[in-house]
Amino acid sequence: MKYPFETISELITQGRPDDAAIGAPGRPALTYAGLQDLAARTVAALNRVGIGRGDRVAIVLPNGPEMATAFVAAASGATSAPLNPAYRADEFDFYLGDLNAKALLILRGFDSPARAMATQRGVPIIELVPTEGAGAGDFTVETGDLASTAPLQGGIATAEDVALVLHTSGTTSRPKIVPLRQRNVAASAHHIRETLALTHTDVCLNIMPLFHIHGLIAAVLSSLAGGASVSCTPGFNALKFFGWFDEVKPSWYTAVPTMHQAILSRADRNKDEVARGRLRLVRSSSASLPPQVMEALEATFGAPVIEAYGMTEASHQMASNPLPPRPRFPGSVGIAAGPEIAIMTDAGTLQPSGELGEIVIRGPNVTDGYEANPEANAKGFTAGWFRTGDQGYLDEDGYLRLTGRLKELINRGGEKISPLEVDTILMDHPAVAQVATFAVRHDKLGEEVAAAVVLRDGMSVDERTLRDFAAERLADFKVPRKILFMAEIPKGPTGKLQRIGLAKQLGLEA
Repeated sequence: MKYPFETISELITQGRPDDAAIGAPGRPALTYAGLQDLAARTVAALNRVGIGRGDRVAIVLPNGPEMATAFVAAASGATSAPLNPAYRADEFDFYLGDLNAKALLILRGFDSPARAMATQRGVPIIELVPTEGAGAGDFTVETGDLASTAPLQGGIATAEDVALVLHTSGTTSRPKIVPLRQRNVAASAHHIRETLALTHTDVCLNIMPLFHIHGLIAAVLSSLAGGASVSCTPGFNALKFFGWFDEVKPSWYTAVPTMHQAILSRADRNKDEVARGRLRLVRSSSASLPPQVMEALEATFGAPVIEAYGMTEASHQMASNPLPPRPRFPGSVGIAAGPEIAIMTDAGTLQPSGELGEIVIRGPNVTDGYEANPEANAKGFTAGWFRTGDQGYLDEDGYLRLTGRLKELINRGGEKISPLEVDTILMDHPAVAQVATFAVRHDKLGEEVAAAVVLRDGMSVDERTLRDFAAERLADFKVPRKILFMAEIPKGPTGKLQRIGLAKQLGLEA
């Protein structure tokens, strides 16, 4: 397939020069012409101090328009490496070293341990200074007393240059570095643009963190690829969401399921804002969306909910439910929406429709491999297919059904249990607002089923009643033996529920 653009610098020419590209609540927008100028100025400034194509620029900024434009501008002529601004000193030390960062780009005046760690490692610090009175996200860079030198490779990045490096979550092992080339992220942005039919009339309200693949590609780059605009908030805040929603008048937003649930919990108090809205669609990704939440979102906003399936190694999107009039199904992440998708056995044999196995992908948005990690690459790739680590099956219509992460499946005495299946059943109880089913160690069975549950405001149910409810709908071995009622279930930095390690986090294991 021939793509209309293969680099970020080409991607940001898709909009009309005077149209809004990057916005933020309460601020004027940066136009496409302004964004292109910013990218050119930034690349030139980096080149003057010896930073060019392939050199890694660690970016530590609060969520907002400057984070979006810093990513785009740095990646136009170097390699962007966004880091979570909430990291502790030891985490910054690890990531700056592991990335072999050529510089740290940080907001002027931003108090962060990243500064001390960069200084300790001899990583030059470049200050980002927002431009007063200009469009949202416009900035200049101050390189201080850095020596003026020529980079090994200067100018605008090519399709084969690495645009973005991110680490995998590292839930059970050392995080792996995922390098994504310009052509990888450009292809994924194009896929999302096509899936959602984005045009210059669309406005995305971004509430996702911009150190994560979901926000960077699905919200920012896909919008720019469609000549649309993205309004960048300071990050998710359920109390402020409807105020931003009313001001920005987005045509769509994308989020993880826990954010959607928090939005729904406040929707009744914001009916006027919802009624004034113009949502064309709601997108969900990065974790499985409970069918009950999908139905509630559609009823609340009167717009289709498009659930998609993504991961860092695929530059985000792999599958997505299509827009109407094509069907979308609760509990399915849709059809292949970018790369090819197949189901594979442990031995590497591709499976027919309806057969359960590991989901594998191949295509232009998929990374060429983990950096300096031959063991992970040997495990992660089979016959040109990337193994996602997720289990599922393709139905006869080509819709993908996930049954869970392979490493999250609960092995109870040899019986494999999908936490997602148990979640879905418990979510049907009228008192239940949120569920995370997880494994807890058991002396004889190896693992046992447990669940953390958040109840709806003003409602109550006891553990025995909820277990009885589950027992009427699940095989006995799948019924949680332990249910914990909580005010909030612990989440990761991107808002996803994290099953692995939850037992220890909740004090159920030493």
